Amino acid sequence: MAKPFFRPQKFLRRTQCLLFFLTAAYLMAGSLLLLQRSRLVLQQNSRGTSGNQPLPVADVMLSAGNTDSRPPQQSHLSLLVNMEQLHGPTPDHKYEPRWLMSRNSELRQLRRRWFLRFINEQEPVQATGLKAEKPASESRGTYIGCFRDDSRERTLKGAVFYDLRKMTVSHCQEACAERAYAYAGLEYGAECYCGNKLPLTVAKQEECNNECKGEKGTICGGLNRLSVFRVEEPWAGPKQRRNSVYRGCFRVPENAASTWPATLMHSNLTVEMCSEFCSKKEFPLAVIRGPHCHCGFPTVHFPLHSSSDRSLCRRLQNVSSTAEMPRGEDYGLVYQTPVQDTRCTDRKFLPTKSKAFVALSSFPGAGNTWARHLIEHATGFYTGSYYFDGTLYNKGFKGEKDHWRSRRTICVKTHESGRKEIEMFDSAILLIRNPYKSLVAEFNRKCAGHLGYATDRNWKSKEWPDFVNSYASWWASHVLDWLKFGKHLLIVHYEDLKQNLMPQLQKMVAFLNVSVPEDRLLCVEHNRDGNFKRSGARQKRFEPFTKEMKDLINKYIVTVDKVLRDRNFTGLPKEYLPR
Repeated sequence: MAKPFFRPQKFLRRTQCLLFFLTAAYLMAGSLLLLQRSRLVLQQNSRGTSGNQPLPVADVMLSAGNTDSRPPQQSHLSLLVNMEQLHGPTPDHKYEPRWLMSRNSELRQLRRRWFLRFINEQEPVQATGLKAEKPASESRGTYIGCFRDDSRERTLKGAVFYDLRKMTVSHCQEACAERAYAYAGLEYGAECYCGNKLPLTVAKQEECNNECKGEKGTICGGLNRLSVFRVEEPWAGPKQRRNSVYRGCFRVPENAASTWPATLMHSNLTVEMCSEFCSKKEFPLAVIRGPHCHCGFPTVHFPLHSSSDRSLCRRLQNVSSTAEMPRGEDYGLVYQTPVQDTRCTDRKFLPTKSKAFVALSSFPGAGNTWARHLIEHATGFYTGSYYFDGTLYNKGFKGEKDHWRSRRTICVKTHESGRKEIEMFDSAILLIRNPYKSLVAEFNRKCAGHLGYATDRNWKSKEWPDFVNSYASWWASHVLDWLKFGKHLLIVHYEDLKQNLMPQLQKMVAFLNVSVPEDRLLCVEHNRDGNFKRSGARQKRFEPFTKEMKDLINKYIVTVDKVLRDRNFTGLPKEYLPR
């Protein structure tokens, strides 16, 4: 019985051995071909040098110092080529198979680029002292040096900017110059810090070794190391006036003048003089009281919520000395300097996993990114996201890259609706915005990104009515689903948040069970817009909503308003209702 199966077994055994040897031979041939191509690239780079020329040892030794201006990968390649020259030409070079010697220059270039990338991946770029100084000669500002920095107590305490994809030296300098800072410091290749005082501790030049994310070949600091530049005026000629924003005439509380962090007295005091003085001292507010200029922050005792008639401040305009100051209630003209209030810019992940899994839910275009900005700066903790948006991550929303179920963030952004997606969360802040505004904002984002605007061609295309027909019903179903399946909800209307920021933000922070000092909330109010506000409302030359669209949207508005009131929530703002 065994004889009929003997031949098939013998054949299968031979086939297995044959397949094994063929696979091994194929892998060996591939490895040899890869090595051969690498050697060809080196030989092509060394053709311009005689095989008997001695190795330039001095050049190799200096390549690690400040006299070699070549990028590290080029120096590395040059060293390999020179080593080949030292040992002479490869003896079997002329016996190489002709099919390996490509006569196509384009293929040779591709192989050369491949090999350079291969070297770059195998050995990361190590910045030399000269490379760290390279940006100084190419950028507008003057390079000062490499300094130590501490994440717990920043050296440059002014404005902070992030761009984890496109940060450059000039971008950082321009951002600091716009806000009247004297110095710009770059760290980790993607972070920009501004200030008016130089850091105290100088670091070794080679410790600033991180390449700028948006500019290869230039250095943007390192790990807790700042590459510092002196910011120069962006325009040639006389010094330009920097803008200061008039906030109003406010009553100054008793004894408040004695608590200002910085004060200047001048008999001919001007707005420009006071604003520049406070900018150099890194304060966001400049208060003018006759000949006195005071600098500081919005505080509990001076919150800037209720302005007075400007005539009450005019009586102080011609006062040139303290003796001439009128008695009674004290008033001051308040201006906002270009300096950023940094009391609320520090953020981090939660030290321990959150017990409550909280959603920040909204329909797309309802201001979710803005709400995240407010929450992060108010609480000091990052917000997460059900999705991953590289643009938001590159602008400093570091929780964007964290897994949405990690519970290391204070809340998680989501646009999802449906029972399964909603019941995953223990509670939620439901952000609702006028559907007309939401649809326009989301269509702008789809067509032109977070900060752009759709063109007239986009609005007049077939895409716009199709978008309204599908998204208008989603706006209604999103709210209705969260009202039906949400466990513990805080309803926040975008319009209320915009008009009455402090009371609404206090409700949101309390809902998240975080204790926040009021001075920090005032700082958030001072920096309320963030980096994702479109520049002005771009007026369209026509009404994008047709009568049919309005009829459809208005029905959804009435339905949502009724359900909100039936569940004992505040109804939709009156401005939502029929247009």
